[in-house]
Amino acid sequence: QVQLVESGGGLVQAGDSLSLSCAASGRTFSSYAMGWFRQAPGKEREFVAAISVSGDNTYYHDSVKGRFTISRDNAKNTVYLQMNSLKPEDTAVYYCGASAMVPIGAVLELEYDYWGQGTQVTVSS
Repeated sequence: QVQLVESGGGLVQAGDSLSLSCAASGRTFSSYAMGWFRQAPGKEREFVAAISVSGDNTYYHDSVKGRFTISRDNAKNTVYLQMNSLKPEDTAVYYCGASAMVPIGAVLELEYDYWGQGTQVTVSS
């Protein structure tokens, strides 16, 4: 069992930066690939970024490439999402997930075993 708790969301202006964190419980964090997804009002949850168990492999949705960076610290059981040059269309609830199925990094929602409760990110224009 893995419990995930996101933090760092908030209200920012377009062009600003924000850093999200996702703290995981348990001693097996380093065996899970991690990812970030987001869900805007009236839309389905979509993939944002993913990272392999080692941190060597990362994946991004085209809409965030060059602006967002995913990283992890296995010693702290934490995965991060640094978001720069934020746009109003980045407004959503951001969720982190843990995947045991795809160690190299999972980009599909169904590949994730555990989810956090989400943190709201709102970008004003």
